[in-house]
Amino acid sequence: MQYQYSDISKMIDHSLLNPTLTVADLDSGIALALAYDVASVCIMPYYLKRCTELLGDSTVNPSTTIGFPHGGHTTAIKQAEAETAIADGCQELDMVVNISKVLSEDWSYVRNDIHAVVEVAHVAGRKVKVIFENCYLNDSQKIRLCEICNEENVDWVKTSTGYGTGGATNEDLVLMRKHAAPHVQVKAAGGIRDLDGLIAVRELGVTRCGASRTKDMLDECRRRLNLEEIHVTATGASSY
Repeated sequence: MQYQYSDISKMIDHSLLNPTLTVADLDSGIALALAYDVASVCIMPYYLKRCTELLGDSTVNPSTTIGFPHGGHTTAIKQAEAETAIADGCQELDMVVNISKVLSEDWSYVRNDIHAVVEVAHVAGRKVKVIFENCYLNDSQKIRLCEICNEENVDWVKTSTGYGTGGATNEDLVLMRKHAAPHVQVKAAGGIRDLDGLIAVRELGVTRCGASRTKDMLDECRRRLNLEEIHVTATGASSY
């Protein structure tokens, strides 16, 4: 499959969600995302407003998490989180389903939980990725979630938080792409660690991937495309 650099870089949501990251780590991660021109920075909610300021008018979107990582927040709290994130400049919201309710197959609750966040986001012109945490679910539950997400017009269905017992698998990505409607994209998270892995999921129909090894992936991409090396500065500028 042929690709250009932006085809690959704009698949990546650069993940800055590890709770041990310092403010300096977050700033340097944002600078890296800017220099490599990824799709978004998915950052801890408390630093979202600063992330939005640092990304400025670039083509890198600020994104954050809702109900993360276990999904057990009340719907009202998830909705409040979404409202706060939007006020802080968030363009894309990655929300975790209520995993307990999915396993209980209380589909009315699950739908209402998703609807509450999607409604807030879409009214504001923002996009939502719904995280399933597939490592805990059976295939019928994953399929039902896809169906609900289709009906609620979510923007992406997403495999995992990266903090469960497993991440994205090819089997799950094929299943989700099969059962997600054409207007719903698929995001992989957890376990995509190199460029070949990223290209492989792209060929399965994945359009986004959560990644913390962004630099390694995109350095290799640039080498293969015979592009000059990127040097990241403290401000996120790059030199070639």
